[in-house]
Amino acid sequence: MAAMSWPTQDELDKIRGIVSEMAGKGTEDVRVVVSPYRICPLGAHIDHQGGIVSAMTINKGILLGFVPSGNTQVALRSGQFKGEVRFRVNETQQPRHRISKGEEIKVDKSSPSPQECYWGRYAIGALYALQSRGNHLAQGIIGYICGSEGLDSSGLSSSAAVGVAYLLALESANNLTVSPTENIEYDRVIENEYLGLRNGILDQSAILLSSHGCLTYMNCKDHETEPQKGYKILLAFSGLRQALTSNPGYNSRVAECQEAAKILLHASGNGELEPFLCNVEPESYEAHKVKLEPNLARRAEHYFSENMRVSKGLEAWASGELRQFGQLMSASGLSSIKNYECGCEPLIQLYEVLLRAPGVFGARFSGAGFRGCCVALVDTDCVAEAAKFVREEYPKLQPVLASQLNPDTAVLICEAGDCARVI
Repeated sequence: MAAMSWPTQDELDKIRGIVSEMAGKGTEDVRVVVSPYRICPLGAHIDHQGGIVSAMTINKGILLGFVPSGNTQVALRSGQFKGEVRFRVNETQQPRHRISKGEEIKVDKSSPSPQECYWGRYAIGALYALQSRGNHLAQGIIGYICGSEGLDSSGLSSSAAVGVAYLLALESANNLTVSPTENIEYDRVIENEYLGLRNGILDQSAILLSSHGCLTYMNCKDHETEPQKGYKILLAFSGLRQALTSNPGYNSRVAECQEAAKILLHASGNGELEPFLCNVEPESYEAHKVKLEPNLARRAEHYFSENMRVSKGLEAWASGELRQFGQLMSASGLSSIKNYECGCEPLIQLYEVLLRAPGVFGARFSGAGFRGCCVALVDTDCVAEAAKFVREEYPKLQPVLASQLNPDTAVLICEAGDCARVI
């Protein structure tokens, strides 16, 4: 499937029509948040340790149509999930782990159970993030949210895209002026404080700061960003779905990175610093890495080698050396498997299929590696052939999972997208 402009006018007209009917207002009153998905060619699993990463958005993602409700009521429907989520912006929200699931979302009588409206936790999380940082909201929204049709968004940071979309909608409805940097922090609050996921700032930074056609460089220690001028992007989906917050592997690996940092900092006489690997000098790591037990040693090796790959990758990208960039990208994928020990058989097999596909410069998991898809950088002249190769080869290895995918979106040809915005 060839890349195309997103969102299309038909998509915008459709979502405006749905919200217009929900709210009883004209389509001209409907605002639409465009919040794209992201990929991370280099910089896997090191943002939460203050590492340097690269990312870009793609021309697929979340659309949230909305109108201000005229009061404190929020009413939301979804194109992917059942039920209607309702809450009020003047209700004080608490992190989810302090309250029961039944209390967090109120649903109307047509909704069978709170569990079916579990998707509404991101909207309430956005309200929590804004409230917790001193913002006063008086205006709710009536809205309809949907992801790119027929696309399994696992591994593309759809959760961050949804969180950013709700933040932008609530801010727009309440005439709040919030910078992208502040919204990066607000979305981190949604995921870290409200949902309990111990991730970094890669996803929301890419969604809020990317420029069309560019690779964005981010230093997650001091939050500096820099666009790198930009080939085609190939997304190949595994058919494996697993919510990241319900997989203990992610949070345990973050804890292991911090334990490794603590040992290395104490060994180098810097035990007073926060236990993040970005606070460990490479020279100290080389001098004291023998003190780490095998699991912690592998996590630290991934961090320091991945940081180096990002630096080399940015030089290669700036010089137009896509083949060299791709080799670093594939090495990142291998380190994610061997050192960070993420991924599972279907994703590893898909990664290996991509490496054999014609015209592929490099490939790796997209996202945490516990579900979802792989991403590849491909020669424009070979991208259709590469997509055909993956469509044919992956089902031979995983026929059951492949049969669950939509044939039209199992392998996608994408382009670098733009940042999140309100239309």
